[in-house]
Amino acid sequence: MDLTFKPVTAEDMERLGPFYGLRPNKTCDSVFLDCFLWKDYYHVKCAVSEDQAVLWLMEKDGRISTAMPMCREEELPYFFSKLVEYFEQDLHKPFYISLADQEAVEYLKLDPAVYEVTEQADLKDYLYDGNALRTLAGKKLHKKKNLVNAFMKEYAGRYEYRRLYCYDRIEVWQFMERWKQQKAEAGEIEDSLDHEVRGIHEILKNCPILTGLNVRMAGVYLDGRLEAFTIGSLNELENMAVIHIEKANSEVKGLYQFINQQFLVNEFPEAVLVNREDDVGMEGLRKAKMSYHPIGFARKYMVKKR
Repeated sequence: MDLTFKPVTAEDMERLGPFYGLRPNKTCDSVFLDCFLWKDYYHVKCAVSEDQAVLWLMEKDGRISTAMPMCREEELPYFFSKLVEYFEQDLHKPFYISLADQEAVEYLKLDPAVYEVTEQADLKDYLYDGNALRTLAGKKLHKKKNLVNAFMKEYAGRYEYRRLYCYDRIEVWQFMERWKQQKAEAGEIEDSLDHEVRGIHEILKNCPILTGLNVRMAGVYLDGRLEAFTIGSLNELENMAVIHIEKANSEVKGLYQFINQQFLVNEFPEAVLVNREDDVGMEGLRKAKMSYHPIGFARKYMVKKR
């Protein structure tokens, strides 16, 4: 089959951008930045097929996998079959998708006698009501609002929320080094976390190219020093903000809650949905994400041919 897969680079944004948002998809993978952030960790490659779809190849721990094609919904069965054919005839590998979005799985109605489809429960993305996270109104989010108010009172005159631009990347790098050191001292550095930091560096290095993708960056300064940093992007089809990165000095009470709220208020004021990604099966992250009372989940599935 005539498919040429190449590693994903920042320069691919212009080529791949039009394929995002062609069909319903509420996962964090529905925007380019998530793919770019983890491209080295998963050795992501892509191919444009017939100028109508983007097909993927990934490799982790020696296992080759793919993702659901990025194409129009009505063309999904055709390009899905092309992927299966490529695995069987070109790669001579078993067909395997590690994270298929729920919308694609439901649309394809795969024959259970041919395909095994299993939900990846620990990898579902958390979805929130955008207005609820911007206002923090009501009893459910009362504690979050109190933390934000306490932060603003404690640091009155000393804090500043600021949209960040490409020329701020040195300050962000310096902050990330301090944040990583803080995590290391707490014994919380893991392999995936190290790759996430590298991914952030790649985003900042290629910032001028990536800012055309509805990408927003912001930070919170205390006494003139950057102490919190976040990156998000917009899925226009779903009117959904995807929060890829949110890092803050954990010793500053209320700082995480403050940047969480202010980023949405200032950068995504009209977003109906907010995707705050998955908890990777970590209990601490699960509790933190549940504490914001999600309204649903973007579920993901493993798909493999029997």
